[in-house]
Amino acid sequence: MKTPLSDRLAAAAFVLSLVVLSVVYGAVASVRGWFPAPQIALAHDTIVDLALFWRNDLGLAPTRHLVPAADNDPDRGYHPTPGAEPTPGFVLVTTLGDDRTNSSHLVQMFDDEGQEVHRWPVRYESFDDKMSPRNVVMHGMEVFEDGSLAVTFDVGNAIARIDACGEPMWVENGNYHHSIARDGEGALVTWRDEAIVRLNEETGEELSVLDIRRDVIPAAKGEQRGYLELRTVTLEEVGDRMVYVEDPFHPNDAEPLTAQMADAFPMFAPGDILFSLREINLVAVVDPGTGRLKWWHHGPWIRQHDPDFQPDGTITVYDNGTGTGRSLIRRVDPSDDTMSVVFEGNDKVPFYSWRRGKHQILPDGNLLLTEAERGRVLEVDTEGQLVWERHLPWDDDRNLVVTEARHVPETYFEGGLPDCRARDAGPEGDGDY
Repeated sequence: MKTPLSDRLAAAAFVLSLVVLSVVYGAVASVRGWFPAPQIALAHDTIVDLALFWRNDLGLAPTRHLVPAADNDPDRGYHPTPGAEPTPGFVLVTTLGDDRTNSSHLVQMFDDEGQEVHRWPVRYESFDDKMSPRNVVMHGMEVFEDGSLAVTFDVGNAIARIDACGEPMWVENGNYHHSIARDGEGALVTWRDEAIVRLNEETGEELSVLDIRRDVIPAAKGEQRGYLELRTVTLEEVGDRMVYVEDPFHPNDAEPLTAQMADAFPMFAPGDILFSLREINLVAVVDPGTGRLKWWHHGPWIRQHDPDFQPDGTITVYDNGTGTGRSLIRRVDPSDDTMSVVFEGNDKVPFYSWRRGKHQILPDGNLLLTEAERGRVLEVDTEGQLVWERHLPWDDDRNLVVTEARHVPETYFEGGLPDCRARDAGPEGDGDY
């Protein structure tokens, strides 16, 4: 028996309505994060991650730690510029572990002639049994006068302080990430999730917590401009309820204003925190006691890192310039928001890291730069000329990622350079260093 036309049209209309509703629901679900959008996104991300990094996860090659080299010279490594004068002192560089140290990560220290004088093995597996050491990247690094280090990790689950030979002094588990800075009062400042935390540098105990969503955004509501700068990441606001996109801020740096430098910043107080939110191109200073923003600037930097207080009362920022092909070091005066460029690279000294990156203005005015996504550390003089560069080669066209380089003066370490010869030598007394 033939189905009437009206019934066929009704069935087609029903199917079409299901398709339309499915499309509409899918669109709304992807925006609002309703089922099954998170599950689909997770499956997609997992497939992409496996396709990119399966060799790393099987222990065949550390592909999560490798970046394209800007210079494919097979002899690349440390290259000083003839006649240039490196800033006296030592440079510490984060990198991947090796067979010599039997560690998952490594910090090497070089003198001003480019010679290695010490290395710290960083054994992530001794800090955390939840994450594979192959899948985390050492990011934050702070050095102490006794030769110990504090370290954090990307996609990791720990902050730790290790002694000069790599042995843990204390470990705190949690999603501590990105930068570490000392406040000059016995505390470390870093990020845990979306909160700025202070930890006792001797014990690792958390001393205070300042959460962006819980503390800073509500405090900014009374100051419309600051509130709008932070609210740009929200999808909707109903009363006091906000719905956020995934990782809306991506906090990547927090630095306290020390008492030693406070006189240069009369608009701030010792202990105020300078921080960076990458996803909204925001650099700001917050009162950690109240969560109130005292100063903020949105761009012109693009997906920036590492804002630093400077002794002349300005703030310098590592402008990644993501997508532009060049990175800059910018300077902003918080008293009037005037801007200038400290360094922008040139044909002879190209400079670009689309993500990550650190900078340090040295005592003589030179710049120490971490070009993370090219696996390169360099020092340039006040005229922007190359003093030296160091690549961390893996093979012919890839370098190891380098997330941090730090200069310390020649007299920084108490009792001389860190030394593990006695511990490493064994019964024969034949150490490596």
